[in-house]
Amino acid sequence: MKHLFTIILFFVGFQASNAEKTSAFQGGEWFKFEMSYSGFLKAGNATLSVNETNLRGKPVYHVVGKGWTTGAIKWFFKVKDRYESYFDKVTGVPYKFIRKIDEGGHTKDIEINFDHDSKLAQVKNLKKNEISTVSIAQDVQDMVSMYYHLRNKIDIPSLKVGDEIKTNMFFDEENYGFKIKYLGKEIIKTEFGKVKALKFRPYVMAGRVFKEEESLTLWVSEDKNKIPLKIKADLAVGSLRAELVAFKGLKHPFEIIYKE
Repeated sequence: MKHLFTIILFFVGFQASNAEKTSAFQGGEWFKFEMSYSGFLKAGNATLSVNETNLRGKPVYHVVGKGWTTGAIKWFFKVKDRYESYFDKVTGVPYKFIRKIDEGGHTKDIEINFDHDSKLAQVKNLKKNEISTVSIAQDVQDMVSMYYHLRNKIDIPSLKVGDEIKTNMFFDEENYGFKIKYLGKEIIKTEFGKVKALKFRPYVMAGRVFKEEESLTLWVSEDKNKIPLKIKADLAVGSLRAELVAFKGLKHPFEIIYKE
């Protein structure tokens, strides 16, 4: 359960649309997810909220993500994670990223400030009271801003089954190349009824957490919001599922083809 919220971020990230036509989100958007382990044991909850504010004199979106364990699992492995990102309302480039986590006693408290002109990131490790400066890749995104960036940059109508989408991400003190594959369309059952969905598979690092490179499968709604609906993650031990259970503040109508 250590990567509870990290998996949720994989989940939400692939909400795609064409930025030149319309934005997929707005300030006031909020999602809540419920997660279960191996399909039956309740594992935790996560929320994502989008607000509008100003940072260093620039209008930005401020996204706050929270993840925490619930039920029996929290008694032997407690998770309490908080992620924040401030990114430009127009260009989507991140200016500031915060990661504050407690995962079974493993804690981190990191703040990253991006200087895109100099292609540098100042990384503050508040737990260790250390500051470092790291080179960043061109057009880099942080762990949270990347997903909202993809929502507004990927043009779903132009995608073909098997197409791969690549982007650059900066996490803690490293640059990562990130890649996902488009798998096609499906109609799936959700908390809200049956919904037309887009199916993706992000590539992850096989090993201690994920069983293999293609261990994640996720579904998002086919409407203009591209709402995250469901995820399945095959872990090294067991599996993790997440489902959207509540939302508000959507920019576009949520299209449900059949309510049960």
